[in-house]
Amino acid sequence: MTATDPALTALAQGWCALSLLHGRIETHIERALQAGHDLSVREYSLLDVLSRQHNGEGGHLQMKQVADAVVLSQSATTRLVTRLEDRGLLSRYLCPTDRRGIYTDVTQAGLKLLREARPTNESALRDALDAAAEDPELAPLVRAVETLRVPV
Repeated sequence: MTATDPALTALAQGWCALSLLHGRIETHIERALQAGHDLSVREYSLLDVLSRQHNGEGGHLQMKQVADAVVLSQSATTRLVTRLEDRGLLSRYLCPTDRRGIYTDVTQAGLKLLREARPTNESALRDALDAAAEDPELAPLVRAVETLRVPV
């Protein structure tokens, strides 16, 4: 294959379209969350991921798992956790069975903010997808997102 191979060109165009769709959606949601709740998309995602933890087997996530879930480096995730902890939205404590491990939980204030922000996030997502569906290059990707079912 060469750099001008039609298959590579189509693949690159598809990737560019996907990247464009992601950027538009994230920007739209970011504005809505910032305006309505003083939250960034990353902060919302972190609160959402951590709110799904439980006390059962494997219920608490290690920082690497959290970082993977919010698509950030471990150091960026730690800084984000610290910011939210400073705002009283998260708390950290030592793992009772492994003193080297640190757990992060969403506080009651964090859960309240997440509940308030969730409809804003969902509405902004819907609006961004509806707008992107008007673009013929993005419409197939919007349909794919709308029909995608991720196993729980």
